[in-house]
Amino acid sequence: MKTLKLLVLSCLSSLALGATGLHAADIRVGFGLDALTLDPGNHRSRETETILRNMYDGLLTRDSKMQVVPELVTGWRQTDVTTYEFKLRQGVKFHSGDEMTSEDIKFTFDRLIKKDMIDGKSSPRAGLLGPLKEVVAVDKYTVLLKLEKPWAILPSMLPFQEVVSKAFVQKVGDKAMATQVNGTGPFKLVDWRRGDSITMERFAAYYGGSPAIPPVGPAKADRVIFKIIPENASRVAALLAGDVDIATELPVHMIKQIESSRNAQVMKVRGTRSFYVSLNNTKPPFNNPLVRKAANHALDKKLLLERVMQNAATPINGVLSPDAFGFEKDLPAYDYNPAKVKQLLAQAGFPNGIDVTLDVEGSFAEIAQAIGSVLTKSGIRTKVVVGEGTVLRTKWLQDKNKTGDMWLTSWGNGSLDPEDIFAPTLNTNDRGNSAGYSNLVVDGLLSAASTETNPAKRADLFSKAQRQVNADAPWIFLWVPEDIYGVSKRLKGWQPSADSRVNLHRAYIQ
Repeated sequence: MKTLKLLVLSCLSSLALGATGLHAADIRVGFGLDALTLDPGNHRSRETETILRNMYDGLLTRDSKMQVVPELVTGWRQTDVTTYEFKLRQGVKFHSGDEMTSEDIKFTFDRLIKKDMIDGKSSPRAGLLGPLKEVVAVDKYTVLLKLEKPWAILPSMLPFQEVVSKAFVQKVGDKAMATQVNGTGPFKLVDWRRGDSITMERFAAYYGGSPAIPPVGPAKADRVIFKIIPENASRVAALLAGDVDIATELPVHMIKQIESSRNAQVMKVRGTRSFYVSLNNTKPPFNNPLVRKAANHALDKKLLLERVMQNAATPINGVLSPDAFGFEKDLPAYDYNPAKVKQLLAQAGFPNGIDVTLDVEGSFAEIAQAIGSVLTKSGIRTKVVVGEGTVLRTKWLQDKNKTGDMWLTSWGNGSLDPEDIFAPTLNTNDRGNSAGYSNLVVDGLLSAASTETNPAKRADLFSKAQRQVNADAPWIFLWVPEDIYGVSKRLKGWQPSADSRVNLHRAYIQ
């Protein structure tokens, strides 16, 4: 009778534990945006990549110090200035159980760089692979990546590319890849409820991940659930209520609320996104460099960092994050100087100041209002106009005749290589050059740096380019914000990454 009683109590206890509706080992992430697709070759979204990288691995990855390290390969070498050789790990399994071989690598990159390879369309990720022209499967576990011209940053760009199964894609078709997953990553797809959640479970046959990022082995968590919670306040509320274990994109004004919680803490890491106010260099008043310099001197950056950013950002005087390769730490700073602003404006023919508009997306409206208020005090009378992101990107990046005055924007640099941010945003007529900036000296320096393979010479080229851009002031140089997370104190084995990845392979609930 006593034994029966103990058995009943044990069953009741188990039922009570199960009534919570979640396994104790589940990790739940409060995430701001849903994935656009589950096809790693058919998007250009950092949020989508963050989700997919828990189910797909790449040839290379990054460690906690943002160093490029092997993942699906045991190593790589450059055999000549345009050829890289990669040796694959043997025995790596896709979620289907099929072994990964060099044919999968070739197929993956052919989908990315060849025209019309994804359901009759070209991959939007082709630009991330620069002059990569061909992938050769030498044998079952060896591949060559061949470039049209020397391109020093190829290894830095490979952590952004996830490997797919050739047999699986050919079996299900490109359209099905948008909703199905067959990767080599630590978790496999269970369910995707669009706009609500993406659920994954541990892949028991996982090869273990990069040896450079211990511990190696299967994921520690039974399941991972990305819960899509667009509103900042709702993500924080879910964290404090214990409904999620990580809340991403924590607003700075909510830091104290998390820090005062018994059950959660704040984790920060300097991100890789440079923020700036793009000035329209193609028309008055900002086609005059004196006015652009005045705008930089009109910004009380220290005040904004303290009051608006709550010191959760690093000021910059140019394009690059301090963590980027070739960062020039001695760039002259544009100090806050209202008297100099008036002097420069007068020299430019605007003794009574100027009236301008500042475009901004809704999520950064508060920062834009603060910037506009400070600029106005120095005679750059600024009206803030909030617009929808797609409309603003069309206006500033696609329309040939730029009509705006200023745009508060940013550009990510997940590789932390200057070419990944410098060339697209400041090279003449490049895809991210919202300012319409053009300087042949800068163009030449960037072109030379792109093919230079000597690190010291390459760094010197970027240093000179940074100094020229600093002097030309095509933007109001702002800051690199910290990525801020609210994290349950029960979560162990996880730290935020500068490239915004939420890598949960080694994380677990205690």
